[in-house]
Amino acid sequence: MTPEKRLFRASYDEPVPVGAAIRAGRARLVAPAVALFLTLLAAQAGVLVLAPILVDVARDFGVSTATAGQVRTLTGLVAGVTALLLGRLAGGVALRTLLAGGTLLLALSSLLTALAPSFAVFALAQIPTGIAVAVLVSGGVAGAAEWVEPAERARVVAWALAGQAAAWVVGMPLVGAAADVSWRLAFALPVATALVAAGVLSVCRAGPAAAEVARVPLRTLLRDRAVAAWALGELLAFSAWAGILVFAGALLIESYGASPSLTGLVLAAGGASYIAGNFALRGLAARSTRGLLIVLALLASVGAAVLGAARPALAVTALVFAALSAIAGGRTLAGSLFGLDAAPERKLAVTSARTAAGQFGYLVGSAVGGAALAVHGYPALGLALAALFAAAAVPHLLRGG
Repeated sequence: MTPEKRLFRASYDEPVPVGAAIRAGRARLVAPAVALFLTLLAAQAGVLVLAPILVDVARDFGVSTATAGQVRTLTGLVAGVTALLLGRLAGGVALRTLLAGGTLLLALSSLLTALAPSFAVFALAQIPTGIAVAVLVSGGVAGAAEWVEPAERARVVAWALAGQAAAWVVGMPLVGAAADVSWRLAFALPVATALVAAGVLSVCRAGPAAAEVARVPLRTLLRDRAVAAWALGELLAFSAWAGILVFAGALLIESYGASPSLTGLVLAAGGASYIAGNFALRGLAARSTRGLLIVLALLASVGAAVLGAARPALAVTALVFAALSAIAGGRTLAGSLFGLDAAPERKLAVTSARTAAGQFGYLVGSAVGGAALAVHGYPALGLALAALFAAAAVPHLLRGG
Protein backbone atom coordinates (compact mmCIF):
# COMPACT_ATOMS: atom_id res chain seq x y z
CA MET A 1 0.00 0.00 0.00
CA THR A 2 1.44 3.38 -0.95
CA PRO A 3 1.99 6.06 1.73
CA GLU A 4 -0.78 8.10 0.15
CA LYS A 5 -3.39 5.34 0.37
CA ARG A 6 -2.29 4.39 3.88
CA LEU A 7 -2.73 7.89 5.23
CA PHE A 8 -5.95 8.76 3.46
CA ARG A 9 -8.58 6.04 3.42
CA ALA A 10 -12.33 5.84 3.58
CA SER A 11 -13.68 6.74 7.00
CA TYR A 12 -15.71 3.57 7.36
CA ASP A 13 -15.05 -0.20 7.25
CA GLU A 14 -16.72 -2.34 4.64
CA PRO A 15 -19.24 -4.72 6.31
CA VAL A 16 -18.98 -7.22 3.46
CA PRO A 17 -16.30 -8.03 0.86
CA VAL A 18 -16.40 -6.05 -2.36
CA GLY A 19 -14.75 -6.60 -5.71
CA ALA A 20 -11.15 -5.59 -6.22
CA ALA A 21 -12.15 -3.13 -8.92
CA ILE A 22 -14.61 -1.38 -6.58
CA ARG A 23 -12.04 -1.20 -3.80
CA ALA A 24 -9.43 0.18 -6.16
CA GLY A 25 -11.86 2.73 -7.56
CA ARG A 26 -12.85 3.93 -4.12
CA ALA A 27 -9.22 4.16 -3.01
CA ARG A 28 -8.46 6.38 -6.00
CA LEU A 29 -11.57 8.49 -5.39
CA VAL A 30 -10.56 9.39 -1.85
CA ALA A 31 -6.81 9.71 -2.50
CA PRO A 32 -5.45 13.14 -1.49
CA ALA A 33 -4.51 14.10 -5.05
CA VAL A 34 -8.11 13.53 -6.22
CA ALA A 35 -10.02 14.92 -3.24
CA LEU A 36 -7.87 18.03 -2.95
CA PHE A 37 -7.87 18.56 -6.72
CA LEU A 38 -11.68 18.71 -6.57
CA THR A 39 -11.61 20.94 -3.48
CA LEU A 40 -9.42 23.58 -5.08
CA LEU A 41 -11.29 23.23 -8.38
CA ALA A 42 -14.49 24.19 -6.55
CA ALA A 43 -12.77 27.10 -4.80
CA GLN A 44 -11.47 28.50 -8.07
CA ALA A 45 -14.81 27.99 -9.79
CA GLY A 46 -16.31 30.27 -7.16
CA VAL A 47 -14.07 33.17 -8.14
CA LEU A 48 -13.43 32.63 -11.85
CA VAL A 49 -17.09 32.82 -12.83
CA LEU A 50 -17.00 36.62 -12.76
CA ALA A 51 -14.26 37.00 -15.40
CA PRO A 52 -16.23 36.35 -18.63
CA ILE A 53 -19.48 37.87 -17.30
CA LEU A 54 -18.06 41.06 -15.77
CA VAL A 55 -19.17 43.29 -18.64
CA ASP A 56 -22.66 41.73 -18.69
CA VAL A 57 -23.06 42.13 -14.92
CA ALA A 58 -21.97 45.77 -15.12
CA ARG A 59 -24.36 46.46 -17.98
CA ASP A 60 -27.28 44.68 -16.31
CA PHE A 61 -26.90 46.59 -13.04
CA GLY A 62 -25.96 49.92 -14.63
CA VAL A 63 -22.42 50.23 -13.22
CA SER A 64 -19.01 50.54 -14.87
CA THR A 65 -16.76 47.57 -15.59
CA ALA A 66 -14.21 48.91 -13.08
CA THR A 67 -16.91 49.16 -10.41
CA ALA A 68 -18.20 45.64 -11.09
CA GLY A 69 -14.66 44.36 -10.74
CA GLN A 70 -14.55 45.67 -7.18
CA VAL A 71 -16.78 42.79 -6.09
CA ARG A 72 -13.55 40.81 -5.99
CA THR A 73 -12.09 43.50 -3.74
CA LEU A 74 -14.87 42.83 -1.24
CA THR A 75 -14.62 39.05 -1.38
CA GLY A 76 -10.85 39.27 -1.29
CA LEU A 77 -11.00 41.29 1.91
CA VAL A 78 -13.40 38.81 3.52
CA ALA A 79 -11.34 35.82 2.39
CA GLY A 80 -8.08 37.36 3.56
CA VAL A 81 -9.41 38.12 7.04
CA THR A 82 -10.94 34.64 7.25
CA ALA A 83 -7.64 33.03 6.29
CA LEU A 84 -5.78 35.02 8.95
CA LEU A 85 -8.22 33.85 11.63
CA LEU A 86 -8.79 30.33 10.34
CA GLY A 87 -6.52 28.46 12.74
CA ARG A 88 -8.23 30.11 15.71
CA LEU A 89 -11.79 29.86 14.39
CA ALA A 90 -11.54 26.26 13.18
CA GLY A 91 -10.36 24.98 16.55
CA GLY A 92 -10.92 21.25 16.88
CA VAL A 93 -12.80 20.86 13.59
CA ALA A 94 -11.34 18.02 11.50
CA LEU A 95 -9.87 19.04 8.16
CA ARG A 96 -12.38 16.89 6.27
CA THR A 97 -15.32 18.57 8.05
CA LEU A 98 -13.79 22.00 7.52
CA LEU A 99 -13.38 21.42 3.78
CA ALA A 100 -16.82 19.87 3.32
CA GLY A 101 -18.41 22.81 5.14
CA GLY A 102 -16.54 25.22 2.89
CA THR A 103 -17.85 23.55 -0.25
CA LEU A 104 -21.46 23.72 0.96
CA LEU A 105 -21.08 27.39 1.88
CA LEU A 106 -19.67 28.08 -1.58
CA ALA A 107 -22.65 26.39 -3.25
CA LEU A 108 -25.13 28.44 -1.19
CA SER A 109 -23.32 31.72 -1.86
CA SER A 110 -23.20 31.09 -5.60
CA LEU A 111 -26.91 30.31 -5.69
CA LEU A 112 -27.77 33.52 -3.84
CA THR A 113 -25.53 35.52 -6.19
CA ALA A 114 -27.31 34.15 -9.25
CA LEU A 115 -30.65 35.31 -7.80
CA ALA A 116 -29.49 38.82 -6.83
CA PRO A 117 -31.97 41.56 -7.86
CA SER A 118 -29.48 44.45 -7.57
CA PHE A 119 -25.75 45.13 -7.63
CA ALA A 120 -25.68 45.72 -3.87
CA VAL A 121 -27.29 42.34 -3.20
CA PHE A 122 -25.00 40.75 -5.80
CA ALA A 123 -21.94 42.05 -3.93
CA LEU A 124 -23.25 41.02 -0.51
CA ALA A 125 -24.12 37.52 -1.74
CA GLN A 126 -20.46 37.06 -2.68
CA ILE A 127 -19.27 37.55 0.91
CA PRO A 128 -19.81 33.87 1.87
CA THR A 129 -17.82 32.95 -1.24
CA GLY A 130 -14.86 34.80 0.26
CA ILE A 131 -15.18 32.82 3.49
CA ALA A 132 -15.52 29.53 1.61
CA VAL A 133 -12.51 30.17 -0.63
CA ALA A 134 -10.33 30.94 2.40
CA VAL A 135 -11.37 27.67 4.03
CA LEU A 136 -10.95 25.56 0.89
CA VAL A 137 -7.59 26.91 -0.26
CA SER A 138 -6.00 27.01 3.21
CA GLY A 139 -7.33 23.61 4.23
CA GLY A 140 -6.74 22.11 0.80
CA VAL A 141 -3.04 22.95 0.57
CA ALA A 142 -2.57 22.04 4.26
CA GLY A 143 -4.18 18.67 3.54
CA ALA A 144 -1.79 18.11 0.66
CA ALA A 145 1.06 18.51 3.10
CA GLU A 146 -0.55 16.72 6.06
CA TRP A 147 -2.04 13.62 4.45
CA VAL A 148 1.00 12.37 2.51
CA GLU A 149 4.61 11.53 3.19
CA PRO A 150 7.17 14.33 2.52
CA ALA A 151 8.42 12.54 -0.60
CA GLU A 152 4.91 12.76 -2.09
CA ARG A 153 4.29 16.39 -1.15
CA ALA A 154 5.39 18.09 -4.39
CA ARG A 155 3.24 15.76 -6.49
CA VAL A 156 0.10 16.12 -4.37
CA VAL A 157 0.49 19.91 -3.98
CA ALA A 158 0.92 20.13 -7.75
CA TRP A 159 -2.29 18.16 -8.30
CA ALA A 160 -4.17 20.22 -5.73
CA LEU A 161 -3.09 23.49 -7.34
CA ALA A 162 -3.86 22.05 -10.77
CA GLY A 163 -7.48 21.88 -9.63
CA GLN A 164 -7.57 25.67 -9.65
CA ALA A 165 -6.33 25.84 -13.23
CA ALA A 166 -8.58 22.96 -14.30
CA ALA A 167 -11.51 25.10 -13.22
CA TRP A 168 -10.44 27.58 -15.89
CA VAL A 169 -9.91 24.91 -18.54
CA VAL A 170 -13.23 23.17 -17.96
CA GLY A 171 -15.23 26.01 -16.48
CA MET A 172 -14.48 28.95 -18.74
CA PRO A 173 -16.05 27.47 -21.89
CA LEU A 174 -19.07 26.42 -19.81
CA VAL A 175 -19.38 29.84 -18.19
CA GLY A 176 -19.01 31.54 -21.56
CA ALA A 177 -21.68 29.36 -23.14
CA ALA A 178 -24.00 29.91 -20.19
CA ALA A 179 -23.41 33.66 -20.32
CA ASP A 180 -24.58 33.73 -23.94
CA VAL A 181 -27.95 32.79 -22.45
CA SER A 182 -27.72 34.67 -19.13
CA TRP A 183 -24.90 35.62 -16.81
CA ARG A 184 -26.98 34.24 -13.94
CA LEU A 185 -26.85 30.75 -15.40
CA ALA A 186 -23.05 30.85 -15.19
CA PHE A 187 -23.22 30.42 -11.40
CA ALA A 188 -24.42 26.85 -11.91
CA LEU A 189 -20.71 25.97 -12.31
CA PRO A 190 -19.56 26.78 -8.76
CA VAL A 191 -22.74 25.25 -7.33
CA ALA A 192 -22.16 21.96 -9.17
CA THR A 193 -18.40 21.70 -8.52
CA ALA A 194 -18.84 22.51 -4.84
CA LEU A 195 -21.46 19.80 -4.39
CA VAL A 196 -19.29 17.21 -6.16
CA ALA A 197 -16.31 18.08 -3.96
CA ALA A 198 -18.50 17.87 -0.85
CA GLY A 199 -19.63 14.40 -1.86
CA VAL A 200 -16.08 13.11 -2.33
CA LEU A 201 -14.84 14.69 0.89
CA SER A 202 -17.67 13.08 2.85
CA VAL A 203 -16.16 9.61 2.34
CA CYS A 204 -12.58 10.65 3.08
CA ARG A 205 -10.59 10.12 6.25
CA ALA A 206 -11.33 12.88 8.75
CA GLY A 207 -7.73 13.90 9.22
CA PRO A 208 -6.32 15.87 12.16
CA ALA A 209 -8.04 18.82 13.77
CA ALA A 210 -7.32 22.17 12.20
CA ALA A 211 -5.83 23.47 15.44
CA GLU A 212 -3.40 20.52 15.54
CA VAL A 213 -2.16 21.30 12.04
CA ALA A 214 -1.95 25.02 12.72
CA ARG A 215 0.45 24.45 15.65
CA VAL A 216 1.04 28.19 16.22
CA PRO A 217 -0.85 31.46 15.70
CA LEU A 218 -0.22 33.13 12.37
CA ARG A 219 1.17 36.27 14.02
CA THR A 220 3.85 34.13 15.65
CA LEU A 221 4.68 32.52 12.34
CA LEU A 222 5.20 35.88 10.66
CA ARG A 223 7.79 36.87 13.25
CA ASP A 224 10.12 34.57 11.32
CA ARG A 225 11.76 36.98 8.87
CA ALA A 226 12.17 34.35 6.17
CA VAL A 227 8.48 33.44 6.35
CA ALA A 228 7.44 37.11 6.48
CA ALA A 229 9.51 37.87 3.37
CA TRP A 230 7.95 34.91 1.59
CA ALA A 231 4.43 36.03 2.60
CA LEU A 232 5.05 39.57 1.32
CA GLY A 233 6.31 38.21 -1.99
CA GLU A 234 3.23 36.00 -2.27
CA LEU A 235 0.92 38.95 -1.54
CA LEU A 236 2.49 41.07 -4.28
CA ALA A 237 2.56 38.25 -6.84
CA PHE A 238 -1.00 37.19 -6.09
CA SER A 239 -2.12 40.83 -6.33
CA ALA A 240 -0.72 41.07 -9.84
CA TRP A 241 -2.11 37.70 -10.95
CA ALA A 242 -5.51 38.44 -9.43
CA GLY A 243 -5.67 41.69 -11.35
CA ILE A 244 -4.95 39.77 -14.56
CA LEU A 245 -7.70 37.24 -13.81
CA VAL A 246 -10.31 39.82 -12.87
CA PHE A 247 -9.88 42.00 -15.94
CA ALA A 248 -8.61 39.59 -18.64
CA GLY A 249 -12.11 38.75 -19.84
CA ALA A 250 -13.13 42.41 -19.99
CA LEU A 251 -9.91 43.19 -21.91
CA LEU A 252 -10.82 40.64 -24.58
CA ILE A 253 -14.43 41.78 -24.85
CA GLU A 254 -13.77 45.53 -24.88
CA SER A 255 -10.63 45.38 -27.06
CA TYR A 256 -11.86 42.94 -29.71
CA GLY A 257 -15.62 42.64 -29.22
CA ALA A 258 -15.21 38.97 -28.33
CA SER A 259 -18.33 37.09 -27.30
CA PRO A 260 -18.57 35.59 -23.80
CA SER A 261 -18.18 32.10 -25.25
CA LEU A 262 -15.04 33.02 -27.22
CA THR A 263 -13.68 34.82 -24.18
CA GLY A 264 -14.28 31.69 -22.14
CA LEU A 265 -12.29 29.61 -24.62
CA VAL A 266 -9.33 31.99 -24.53
CA LEU A 267 -9.33 32.02 -20.74
CA ALA A 268 -9.63 28.23 -20.70
CA ALA A 269 -6.55 27.99 -22.91
CA GLY A 270 -4.76 30.15 -20.35
CA GLY A 271 -5.85 27.70 -17.66
CA ALA A 272 -4.37 24.83 -19.65
CA SER A 273 -1.10 26.75 -19.91
CA TYR A 274 -1.19 27.34 -16.15
CA ILE A 275 -1.40 23.58 -15.57
CA ALA A 276 1.43 23.00 -18.04
CA GLY A 277 3.63 25.51 -16.25
CA ASN A 278 2.70 23.99 -12.90
CA PHE A 279 3.80 20.49 -13.89
CA ALA A 280 6.69 21.49 -16.13
CA LEU A 281 8.40 23.28 -13.25
CA ARG A 282 7.52 20.70 -10.60
CA GLY A 283 11.07 19.36 -10.40
CA LEU A 284 12.61 22.81 -10.01
CA ALA A 285 9.85 24.00 -7.69
CA ALA A 286 10.45 21.07 -5.34
CA ARG A 287 13.83 22.62 -4.55
CA SER A 288 12.02 25.76 -3.38
CA THR A 289 14.79 28.16 -4.40
CA ARG A 290 14.48 31.91 -4.04
CA GLY A 291 16.20 32.28 -7.40
CA LEU A 292 13.32 30.53 -9.18
CA LEU A 293 10.75 32.78 -7.51
CA ILE A 294 12.72 35.88 -8.53
CA VAL A 295 13.11 34.84 -12.17
CA LEU A 296 9.47 33.85 -12.57
CA ALA A 297 8.22 37.09 -10.98
CA LEU A 298 10.31 39.17 -13.37
CA LEU A 299 9.17 37.17 -16.40
CA ALA A 300 5.56 37.61 -15.30
CA SER A 301 6.15 41.34 -14.99
CA VAL A 302 7.18 41.53 -18.63
CA GLY A 303 4.18 39.44 -19.66
CA ALA A 304 1.71 41.65 -17.79
CA ALA A 305 3.09 44.82 -19.39
CA VAL A 306 2.88 43.29 -22.87
CA LEU A 307 -0.65 42.00 -22.26
CA GLY A 308 -1.94 45.48 -21.49
CA ALA A 309 0.05 47.50 -24.02
CA ALA A 310 0.37 45.27 -27.11
CA ARG A 311 -3.04 44.24 -28.45
CA PRO A 312 -2.70 44.07 -32.25
CA ALA A 313 -5.00 41.05 -32.63
CA LEU A 314 -7.01 38.66 -30.50
CA ALA A 315 -4.71 35.76 -31.37
CA VAL A 316 -1.64 37.68 -30.17
CA THR A 317 -3.29 38.62 -26.88
CA ALA A 318 -4.40 35.02 -26.40
CA LEU A 319 -0.80 33.81 -26.84
CA VAL A 320 0.55 36.40 -24.41
CA PHE A 321 -2.08 35.45 -21.85
CA ALA A 322 -1.24 31.75 -22.27
CA ALA A 323 2.49 32.41 -21.75
CA LEU A 324 1.78 34.56 -18.70
CA SER A 325 -0.47 31.84 -17.30
CA ALA A 326 2.27 29.21 -17.66
CA ILE A 327 4.70 31.43 -15.77
CA ALA A 328 2.11 32.07 -13.06
CA GLY A 329 1.44 28.34 -12.72
CA GLY A 330 5.08 27.56 -12.08
CA ARG A 331 5.50 30.51 -9.71
CA THR A 332 2.45 29.57 -7.64
CA LEU A 333 3.68 26.01 -7.11
CA ALA A 334 7.19 27.18 -6.28
CA GLY A 335 5.86 29.74 -3.81
CA SER A 336 3.61 27.20 -2.08
CA LEU A 337 6.41 24.65 -1.63
CA PHE A 338 8.85 27.34 -0.50
CA GLY A 339 6.44 28.36 2.28
CA LEU A 340 5.82 24.79 3.42
CA ASP A 341 9.55 24.10 3.56
CA ALA A 342 10.17 27.33 5.48
CA ALA A 343 7.90 26.17 8.32
CA PRO A 344 7.23 22.43 7.91
CA GLU A 345 5.73 21.98 11.40
CA ARG A 346 3.19 24.78 10.95
CA LYS A 347 1.37 23.71 7.82
CA LEU A 348 -2.06 25.27 8.31
CA ALA A 349 -0.53 28.50 9.56
CA VAL A 350 1.64 28.65 6.43
CA THR A 351 -1.20 27.81 4.06
CA SER A 352 -3.47 30.28 5.86
CA ALA A 353 -0.83 32.94 5.27
CA ARG A 354 -0.66 31.89 1.63
CA THR A 355 -4.44 32.02 1.28
CA ALA A 356 -4.59 35.40 3.00
CA ALA A 357 -1.94 36.64 0.57
CA GLY A 358 -3.93 35.27 -2.37
CA GLN A 359 -7.23 36.76 -1.24
CA PHE A 360 -5.83 40.11 -0.12
CA GLY A 361 -4.17 39.93 -3.51
CA TYR A 362 -7.62 40.00 -5.09
CA LEU A 363 -8.37 43.07 -3.00
CA VAL A 364 -5.15 44.83 -4.03
CA GLY A 365 -5.17 43.58 -7.63
CA SER A 366 -8.80 44.54 -8.20
CA ALA A 367 -8.35 47.95 -6.60
CA VAL A 368 -5.06 48.80 -8.32
CA GLY A 369 -6.18 47.34 -11.64
CA GLY A 370 -9.55 49.05 -11.50
CA ALA A 371 -7.97 52.42 -10.70
CA ALA A 372 -5.42 52.08 -13.51
CA LEU A 373 -8.12 50.99 -15.95
CA ALA A 374 -10.32 53.95 -15.04
CA VAL A 375 -7.46 56.43 -15.43
CA HIS A 376 -5.79 55.31 -18.66
CA GLY A 377 -7.25 52.05 -19.94
CA TYR A 378 -5.63 48.68 -20.44
CA PRO A 379 -2.05 49.88 -21.07
CA ALA A 380 -2.07 51.45 -17.59
CA LEU A 381 -3.62 48.28 -16.17
CA GLY A 382 -0.80 46.18 -17.62
CA LEU A 383 1.92 48.49 -16.30
CA ALA A 384 0.38 48.63 -12.81
CA LEU A 385 0.18 44.84 -12.57
CA ALA A 386 3.68 44.49 -14.04
CA ALA A 387 4.97 46.69 -11.23
CA LEU A 388 3.33 44.40 -8.66
CA PHE A 389 4.93 41.31 -10.22
CA ALA A 390 8.35 43.00 -10.21
CA ALA A 391 7.88 44.05 -6.59
CA ALA A 392 7.20 40.38 -5.68
CA ALA A 393 10.85 39.62 -6.43
CA VAL A 394 12.16 42.27 -4.04
CA PRO A 395 11.64 40.46 -0.68
CA HIS A 396 13.56 37.45 -2.03
CA LEU A 397 16.30 39.63 -3.44
CA LEU A 398 16.70 41.35 -0.09
CA ARG A 399 16.79 38.07 1.82
CA GLY A 400 19.40 36.57 -0.51
CA GLY A 401 20.51 32.97 -0.31
